[in-house]
Amino acid sequence: MGLTKSDIFTKEQNHLAQMAKVLAHPARIAILQHIIKVNQCICGDLVNEIGLAQATISQHLRELKSAGIIKGNIEGTSVCYCIDAKVWKDVQQLFDGFFNANPQCRDEDCC
Repeated sequence: MGLTKSDIFTKEQNHLAQMAKVLAHPARIAILQHIIKVNQCICGDLVNEIGLAQATISQHLRELKSAGIIKGNIEGTSVCYCIDAKVWKDVQQLFDGFFNANPQCRDEDCC
């Protein structure tokens, strides 16, 4: 059987692309920024804070949770979400490694 497109890339390249895709939606960025701003688990106040429908918020939370960036706990009838600190640090290091790579062409006239 042939290779899938992701098989030709390294594990790190695939992981970086997956995290970039998860972070590539402004609603997810807004959700993460809100969770970071309140510096605690959030339980249902995102609809009022972000301004999107509950179903839309739930879909974005599902994507963020699936990627491991947030984690959720059931409290009564609500699910409370917070940043997974270990995964957040891992993602930060992943992007730092990518953006801090030294480009070969440092001369302004190279391209």
